[in-house]
Amino acid sequence: MKLIIGLGNPGKEYTGTRHNAGFHWVDRLAEMLHVTLKPEARFHGLCAQVRQKDMELWLLEPQTFMNRSGQSVAALCQFYKIQPDELIVIHDELDLPPGIAKLKKGGGLGGHNGLKDIAAKLGTQDFWRLRIGIGHPGERNAVVGYVLHPPKKEEAQLIDEAIQRSLEVWPLLVQGACEAAMLKLHTKV
Repeated sequence: MKLIIGLGNPGKEYTGTRHNAGFHWVDRLAEMLHVTLKPEARFHGLCAQVRQKDMELWLLEPQTFMNRSGQSVAALCQFYKIQPDELIVIHDELDLPPGIAKLKKGGGLGGHNGLKDIAAKLGTQDFWRLRIGIGHPGERNAVVGYVLHPPKKEEAQLIDEAIQRSLEVWPLLVQGACEAAMLKLHTKV
């Protein structure tokens, strides 16, 4: 992996919302790696370059709002010549309940505007995704309000646990051992 992207919306009013699960994941990883995300205008996002031993990669939180995430991702990918199979997008997932995190490569976009824009800008859907379950409100017309509000306390705890559990497979992800990471993450202990 050369690029880790956390999806969310910028601004204090969105900080604790379900839609910002990807930002939360990348923030926690940055803490673990002792790096600070900083504004980078040419990439339209908050970025950090990580260099440890033989590893060099970027962390990115697009600041373009969710439905324009691809602008930020494509800018960084083009500049550093990063291919779609060398990145992973961490995002909220309506189709998974809180407490569940799943890893997959490619597939459908599930109506997720951030993923749609990234796929459009990269010209492919064939990239890794780490999906953090946030649950579904039950009605399609309630989705926008649901994702843009904070989860209930018990849901927030489950989402946090899923983020923590998925961060445990980080060493495998960075080595490019995504299949092994998927097996470990998806296996119930």
